[in-house]
Amino acid sequence: MWMEKMCDGVVRIMTPIGPRYIQPAFRQRVYLMWTFRHFHTLPQQVLSSWQRKLIDQLCTEHHFISLPDTMEDAPLIGTVDRRPPIAAETLPPRRPTASVGEAALAPLADLQQRP
Repeated sequence: MWMEKMCDGVVRIMTPIGPRYIQPAFRQRVYLMWTFRHFHTLPQQVLSSWQRKLIDQLCTEHHFISLPDTMEDAPLIGTVDRRPPIAAETLPPRRPTASVGEAALAPLADLQQRP
């Protein structure tokens, strides 16, 4: 599987308008395989500055490629999530939760109050 990724691997870039695919050069594929060795998807914010520059360079120089029906099974090296983070205002409000300590001590407090 890793040989297929080295020979023909593509990188998926998640953008606000949908996924885009890039086929990097051989050396770039090897480096990106190392970057994605433990993860399938990484947000752009966790990449190092050099890795971010590489992804930006790939997006501008190589342009995005479309995967024809025959390449749908192209080996995926990894996915970079370039979508903007979700703002806190768009998230539903959070429910207050009781801490584990309070929930565990409540039955004990009732026992201590009994004569």
